[in-house]
Amino acid sequence: METGIHNTSEIGRLKRVMLHRPGGELENLMPEYLERLLFDDIPYLREAQREHDAFADCLRGQGVEVVYLTDLVVESITDDTVRQDLLRQFLAESGVEDQRTRDRLEEYLGEMPDREMVAAMMAGVRKSQLRDRGGSLGDYLSAAEDEYPFAVDPLPNLYFTRDPFATIGTGVSIHKMHTATRNRETLFGKFIFAHHPVYRNAPQWYDRGETTSLEGGDILVLSPKVLAVGISQRTREDSIDTLAQTVLSQSKTFRKVLAFNIPKTRSFMHLDTVFTMVDYDKFTVHPNILSSITVFVMELDENGKMQIRQEDGRLEDILKEHLELDSVTLIPCGRGSEIDAAREQWSDGSNTLAITPGEVVVYSRNYVTNRSLEEAGVRIHVIPSAELSRGRGGPRCMSMPLWRDDP
Repeated sequence: METGIHNTSEIGRLKRVMLHRPGGELENLMPEYLERLLFDDIPYLREAQREHDAFADCLRGQGVEVVYLTDLVVESITDDTVRQDLLRQFLAESGVEDQRTRDRLEEYLGEMPDREMVAAMMAGVRKSQLRDRGGSLGDYLSAAEDEYPFAVDPLPNLYFTRDPFATIGTGVSIHKMHTATRNRETLFGKFIFAHHPVYRNAPQWYDRGETTSLEGGDILVLSPKVLAVGISQRTREDSIDTLAQTVLSQSKTFRKVLAFNIPKTRSFMHLDTVFTMVDYDKFTVHPNILSSITVFVMELDENGKMQIRQEDGRLEDILKEHLELDSVTLIPCGRGSEIDAAREQWSDGSNTLAITPGEVVVYSRNYVTNRSLEEAGVRIHVIPSAELSRGRGGPRCMSMPLWRDDP
């Protein structure tokens, strides 16, 4: 099996993918704090894990090597110095201002074996877990005065591994997330790409220390030459400027970045909820963008200076031009029905994961869109989705390709 990173398309044969099996972080969701944690509902963990295992087994059945986020983080803890640095940075970004609580957290997490420590960082730490270890009267009094139940918030969005970083060509962009809630997720990517024996030498196109947000769901690798990025609710134009300059000047293959201006709403959260690539010339799309869309074409001139031009038109024509295709087939979510499209867009009907050209993984509940895919000649692998879909993300959101063959 190939080592390192290679990802030059959305549809090349998928060889290795990173997932995160949902864990204790979902059992730390509470109705009162869903908005704070960017969740709309509370999945049932045991069933979510069964569905996620079915997703992983589906990929393995097609010859894909599945690796897990937790394993990669643990394998990146190569010595005590790295471990202490991870713990120190985690605590620094945890939002804990009380020194007594931070000291107790450092002791609590520091005594754990590596795997248990990483799992606890992801799950969050309840104040009751710290109190159960004993302590002073002051610990109990401070807890009673503050009704919030967590010493450190959980990271329930972690099973959407697409967002904290993105693989582009042979390199990676590690992101500054739109919200503080999710920004802590990128710390794990930082350590993987700094210390993991397989991935530590990958070029880095973007750094989590940047000041403006960029999220992986807004990044689509359309071909070895063309990268698409969404200007969205969660990805800012300044971030795209930085990413485009770095990728176009330093990567070996990319020649242009297409910056798609999409609505800044939750239903259009990322570009990959608007459209995804399922074959060389086939795309799933949200029906609301079929009429017209604005794209900014970003290219470097012979002197390395960025040149940008605006194009307004049909998505079909824009994709035909920049991917040099004779024709493009757009497959509307929900078969274009206003009601079916809205319902299946809510459960990410447009968010497919290609295993190879013309072959994708889809959620079972999006049966209207799935029928359209089959009628268009796309082979589908259907996975259960009753609980996973409660997090508002589809198969593409839940997967981070580490190696794809060239299309």
